[in-house]
Amino acid sequence: MSVLDVASEGMDYVKKAAADLALDQALKYLGRDPERNLPRLLDFVEKVAPDAGQKDNIRKLRARMVGDERIMQQIKRLCSNQRMLHKFISNWVLNAMLLGGPRRNALMQRLGIHIPSLILVDPTSACNLRCKGCWAGEYRKTDQLEPELLDRILNEAKELGIYWIVFSGGEPFAYPELLNVVARHPDLGFMAYTNGTLIDDRVADRLAELGNFSPAISLEGWREETDERRGPGVFDKVMAAMDRLRTRGVFFGASLTVTRHNVDTLFSDEFMDFLVDKGAVYVWSFHYIPIGRGPDLSLMITPKQRAWLVKRVAEIRTTKPILVADFWNDGHFTGGCIAGGRMYFHINAAGEVEPCAFVHFAIDNIREKSLKEVLASPLFKAYQKRQPFHANHYAPCPIIDAPAALRSIVEEAGAHPTHPGAADVLTGTTAAFLDRRSAEWLKEADLLEARYFGGKAEQQAVK
Repeated sequence: MSVLDVASEGMDYVKKAAADLALDQALKYLGRDPERNLPRLLDFVEKVAPDAGQKDNIRKLRARMVGDERIMQQIKRLCSNQRMLHKFISNWVLNAMLLGGPRRNALMQRLGIHIPSLILVDPTSACNLRCKGCWAGEYRKTDQLEPELLDRILNEAKELGIYWIVFSGGEPFAYPELLNVVARHPDLGFMAYTNGTLIDDRVADRLAELGNFSPAISLEGWREETDERRGPGVFDKVMAAMDRLRTRGVFFGASLTVTRHNVDTLFSDEFMDFLVDKGAVYVWSFHYIPIGRGPDLSLMITPKQRAWLVKRVAEIRTTKPILVADFWNDGHFTGGCIAGGRMYFHINAAGEVEPCAFVHFAIDNIREKSLKEVLASPLFKAYQKRQPFHANHYAPCPIIDAPAALRSIVEEAGAHPTHPGAADVLTGTTAAFLDRRSAEWLKEADLLEARYFGGKAEQQAVK
């Protein structure tokens, strides 16, 4: 590191320290009077945001939040854990934006590689459940990343300006050292996709103490839908976990796998209101993808259902006090696919580096290379040169929207499947189905593009 680099980094941390002091004061005011002081806090966040796009997003968030009585109730609930509120804003906003953003941009210019804003990591492939159709169900169940390796990954991430780490698996809470690793990195923001059944009182207490770790708990709908896929009694265990987290003021969300059978239930007023009442702050919506354990093409949502979701999610965002991210309909917010190192990538429990949680192909292993090296891999370069995979951002995904592009990427990079059956999306019955379904969806996507953006996107997918 040069003298100029050291000086620049020192100035960054001076700015961060000043921002932390201002944040402390802002949060104290927010807790006393959310209605009056929420706009002030958002003004503060807008000021520290380093680029125009982020500032615009914060202004839109302010317009949505200020004056909404139900959002104010959520804010009051979040203010009950001042430590977590401070950690959330400090790590996800100040570290990731104020420190991380400029550092990533400078390194990308210098190194000629994309540096994402987050990494998805599987500490372990072990899981205490055996859910039907699990996307990770065909990985070896004995794989795990050593705590020392996980620490190395997190330290290298911070050096690159990456301050957001998401855990998946397997079941992250089945990894014995999980919370100890998190405790060693208080300057990072963590989230985990979890089945929620291992969040007992001890774990909930630790999460409240740490303040920088938010669980996203999987649900398929009500008790009947959840237990049918995940096993008898799972829904009740999830409800107990949510109650523990809400009582302690831990920020948590829900992760929903959307199929043709449960889409109406998951996005009903009743279910969304239920999640809000349980204390969920956000929702991740994942349309079912036919990979992993026992892929079932009949579970994929239909093009008509996917088009309905575009309209329905927009309604929820303007009427419910909960943040909803809808994969794979939110491509207009992200400029298309975010995977392949563009905005994130996946490290599985065997250490293999995959472009996406759902694209199970790799050429590198993190045990053998640094983060900087894997970001320069031919697989990621092949991915990125084709992004966006379609001019219409309602069709961002190379698995379900541009399957020919995925076949081309794997062939060009010489990538290998990371578990038995992973290559089924490239050939045979599954591939033929995805080709037909993607063509059907593009017709709907074009209508949506014309309706909401006033134009018709080019139909041709990137090869």
